[in-house]
Amino acid sequence: MFHLARESRWRAERLLILAYHGFSLEDEHLWNPSLFMPAEDFEMRLECLRLGGYNVIPLASALEGLYAKTLPKKSVVITIDDGNYDFYAKGYPLLQRYGYPATVYLTTYYCDYNKPLFHHVCSYMLWRRRGACIPTPGLTDSISELDLRTAESRAGAFKKLLAYAEAGKFSAEQKHQFADRLAGALSIDFSELLRKRLLHRMNASEVAEASAAGIDVQLHTHRHRTPDDRILFEKEIDENRARIAEMTGRTATHFCYPSGVYKPDFLPWLTEKGVVSGTTCVPGLAIPSTDPLLLPRMLDGTDVSLLEFEGWACGVGSLATRKARGLHAG
Repeated sequence: MFHLARESRWRAERLLILAYHGFSLEDEHLWNPSLFMPAEDFEMRLECLRLGGYNVIPLASALEGLYAKTLPKKSVVITIDDGNYDFYAKGYPLLQRYGYPATVYLTTYYCDYNKPLFHHVCSYMLWRRRGACIPTPGLTDSISELDLRTAESRAGAFKKLLAYAEAGKFSAEQKHQFADRLAGALSIDFSELLRKRLLHRMNASEVAEASAAGIDVQLHTHRHRTPDDRILFEKEIDENRARIAEMTGRTATHFCYPSGVYKPDFLPWLTEKGVVSGTTCVPGLAIPSTDPLLLPRMLDGTDVSLLEFEGWACGVGSLATRKARGLHAG
């Protein structure tokens, strides 16, 4: 069935856009399997595409072919959200080995402020101490202990930590200092996390190197957020685009919605800023009638089996998703 779907005219008229986020430097895929993948699993995906004779092509030429109805058979685009250091260390070398192009949707703020991402590193450290209930005197005025014995209690502890930082309107540096204090309370060596650059973005020189080697760097907002206010929204695009141009020497015109959040108001705003495509987190294959600012993707992670991946590559996975949606809607 996979072979018939893969070689069909139906699949030839459709574009699969794959989406990745992180590639584990250590055990991140065990902490968050939907966002992180071991390098060996990513290589299995690339090998699957090679053996299946798929055409892995750049985003811009794929979209041109899709809307002109001249798309090569079995077309696939690889995209990576955020631009983490782990992509540079693990994913990028594999793409080079296979000779596959890819688009990185880069959030630029943490390229310059190259410290761990606050939300991620806090969640990760709580997970590292899972199963324990840890007294935390002096960490905050209101949190005397962190109950990490279950996934639910860890989520509650994480929510309290974020609420504390938000209530204090912490700057990026204050968040970093608080994460350091949290690591101390959890008996985790924060300096070791920094040394290994877990949960960091690429820095400017790494972005420039990847871009020079053919990685397509595109828009993902400066601070990984999409404000409802038009002026603030446009500022995110402007700052993101300017910083990418400084690092790569290229003008970015393709966009990915942070966290997959999009609203109808965003589409004309993006168009007026010269954005020609926008990718979502909605699962599916793109067809010639797809709105270029609402492109679907297949989100791949450790929680997706290789069989499921093969199903998506040949197109069968998108049919199963549509059927499931129909049943849910009913």
